[in-house]
Amino acid sequence: MERKAFVKLPLVHLFYIFFLSHLVFCQLDYGFYDSTCPNLTKMVRYGVWSAIANDTRMAASLIRLHFHDCFANGCDGSILLDDIGSTFVGEKTALPNQNSVRGYEVIDKIKANVEKYCPSTVSCTDILTLAARDAANIAGASYWMVPLGRRDGRTANKTAANQLPSPFESLDNIIAKFNSKGLDTKDVVVLSGAHTVGFAQCFTFKQRLFNFDGSGKPDPDLETSFLKGLQSVCPDQTDSDSTLVALDSLTTNRFDNGYYKNLVNSSGLLQSDQVLSTDNRTASMVVNYSKYPYLFLKDFGASMVKMANVGVLTGQDGEIRKDCKVVN
Repeated sequence: MERKAFVKLPLVHLFYIFFLSHLVFCQLDYGFYDSTCPNLTKMVRYGVWSAIANDTRMAASLIRLHFHDCFANGCDGSILLDDIGSTFVGEKTALPNQNSVRGYEVIDKIKANVEKYCPSTVSCTDILTLAARDAANIAGASYWMVPLGRRDGRTANKTAANQLPSPFESLDNIIAKFNSKGLDTKDVVVLSGAHTVGFAQCFTFKQRLFNFDGSGKPDPDLETSFLKGLQSVCPDQTDSDSTLVALDSLTTNRFDNGYYKNLVNSSGLLQSDQVLSTDNRTASMVVNYSKYPYLFLKDFGASMVKMANVGVLTGQDGEIRKDCKVVN
């Protein structure tokens, strides 16, 4: 199958992204709310802990919610905004988000609690960023520090949300989309490791089970027993499209390096994941992370901090929403 070529970003563009990311990082501060909302991190962590205790899937959902926010319009909380008739179109109904992204109500609940003690002070974007960190950490990831001071966007971008990296895309396209956000190939491999928790719907990988690349046969790279198990859970019929399957069947709710072990063993669920173990740009990283879990956990925190700087609003830009669902 011919792979789609992608356009490399001009050097000047890459430098501009790099410069802005560092400028934004300097404007953010680890102690941004120390005096104005000293118990913020405790309130967020309790809210996340309560949500995960009620639904273990929520850990993966909050990490994904943060990713989908940052990749559409920058990390500005735009994914949290509701549609308002025909006057305001949000991102919740974009194809990658509709009937897929979860956790909105968790952020709304945490925000409502924060507003009681620190009114009009903490952005929904910072709450979401902290919640993603805490969700990963509660599930087993290392703890990383999060610089704060992001402000909330007043707009949303459904078109951009519809262009999020997809499990159906080539690795070239996915890398290009990461590059456009100032992220590199290593970040692709590291952030994909979040698939060590969570679930995917059958339709996102079913073509690998029965008609890979239009061949009428399964993906030959799928491990045989893994393939048979998936075919029984996701039969070749439309009523199984929305059935959920664990991205990492061995340690489904544990944030560890099991994802990479699966890839090495030809047991990656999504084609966009499995290709990381065979492409010469990424294969060595997959092997290293499969062998050294602490290396992955360290790098994951670093890549999450890097992603959380994408398109950030600071200073007088944007606003501090009182309700994450609507602009002030």
